[in-house]
Amino acid sequence: MRILVATDAWHPQVNGVVRTLTKLADAAEALNVEGLDVQGLDVQGLGAEFTFLTPQSFRTFAMPSYRDVRLAMPRPARIAKLIEEAQPDSIHIATEGPIGLMVRRYCRQRKLPFTSSFHTRFPEYVRARMPVPESLIWRALRRFHSPSRAVMAATPALARELTERGFDNVVLWPRGVETKLFHPRAIDLCLPAPVFLSVGRVAVEKNLEAFLDLDLPGTKVIVGDGPARASLEEAYPDAIFLGEKHGEALAEIYAAADVFVFPSKTDTFGLVLLEALASGLPVAAFPVKGPRDVIGDAPVGALDHDLRNACFAALDVSRQDCVEFASNYTWEASARAFIDSILAVGAVLPGRSGTEQPRFVA
Repeated sequence: MRILVATDAWHPQVNGVVRTLTKLADAAEALNVEGLDVQGLDVQGLGAEFTFLTPQSFRTFAMPSYRDVRLAMPRPARIAKLIEEAQPDSIHIATEGPIGLMVRRYCRQRKLPFTSSFHTRFPEYVRARMPVPESLIWRALRRFHSPSRAVMAATPALARELTERGFDNVVLWPRGVETKLFHPRAIDLCLPAPVFLSVGRVAVEKNLEAFLDLDLPGTKVIVGDGPARASLEEAYPDAIFLGEKHGEALAEIYAAADVFVFPSKTDTFGLVLLEALASGLPVAAFPVKGPRDVIGDAPVGALDHDLRNACFAALDVSRQDCVEFASNYTWEASARAFIDSILAVGAVLPGRSGTEQPRFVA
């Protein structure tokens, strides 16, 4: 089964959307689709192949207020050509940007089914930058996703919220973590302990000042890059800013820290939470949707409106409990849920041989 994913977020961007889509494709390569019968066709034993329609195929321009992110300028004819060359069996729209809009238009004009996913809380994201009423943005998002056969959400709480806000056909698409990379190990950063770590994009919506303003012992470490980094480095000279880290280098930093601090109030999920927990790193966060949906009542962190109290409480959390909790999240399970949702709602394209049966590619 060949699945085309349209996304405005792609490499070299470093964010949760890019990492989620990359890990999804990797996990799905060897995954078999089992136990579903779609439009009378038994698909058991057939694998999934992902292709991506990304800004790399178009001219781009820097996003206002965030020049590190470049937005594509897709033309309808180019979009149509790329989709037809890919010959997908199913189309998924991952983002609501220019590429997502053009692919949505392509599908609507041809009456083709598609699925979509909700990754970013744009109302809160935009509010942090400009005075735009959240209600207008939610209305635009509902309209964007309304023709989708299935709107995929990362957590049950987010799925409920979207349904309550008038989104139709909301389904659950959980996330995973690469436990072979992120796991406990003995690493010493040679910094005063305890080490309080935050990982992610260094931008206004991540609310990093709420962490950096805290009176805490030891060392505050920030991993990541973004438009706010220079100003934060100047304002908080006692904090350690390490820039972007990937792979083994990032995993070692997680393992060397004592508490993972997640000050964001706008993330829908936060893959970094699972990476930290898999590394045996307890979480300190505000009791808001992202961390609350991931952690819930599990004894793997501390959620408190007083982030300083959460940081101190997290120091007493069992690191082994964190590892065991994260082991329940795999990218294989995430990929299976994604594919199962596509098949369950019949979001497969008519066969290109002229029949109405979908064409599956092993």
